[in-house]
Amino acid sequence: MTALIYIAAALAEIGGCFAFWAWLRLDKSIWWVVPGTASLLLFAYLLTLVPTDAAGRAFAAYGGVYIVASLAWMWAVESVRPDRWDVSGAALCLIGATVILFGPRSV
Repeated sequence: MTALIYIAAALAEIGGCFAFWAWLRLDKSIWWVVPGTASLLLFAYLLTLVPTDAAGRAFAAYGGVYIVASLAWMWAVESVRPDRWDVSGAALCLIGATVILFGPRSV
């Protein structure tokens, strides 16, 4: 379930940020900001659903998922294929996110 929450959060955050990018960098209408803001609010809410005792841990682990999702967005939406360095870096980040979220904790 945690993976699904992170994937949904990543899509919401990237979609929201892209709406602002489209408005400010691609000369789209300011109305792009409305769904963009709603998407960013959804992103923030979704992160509260991650089952962990510390917000910082949820945010840190999310970082790895965000990186992978950003590269997928780059490929799917912007038609820029990730290179081997992008893929290698993303894999390292996912490993780090897994350690942060699921590593054993001392009591």
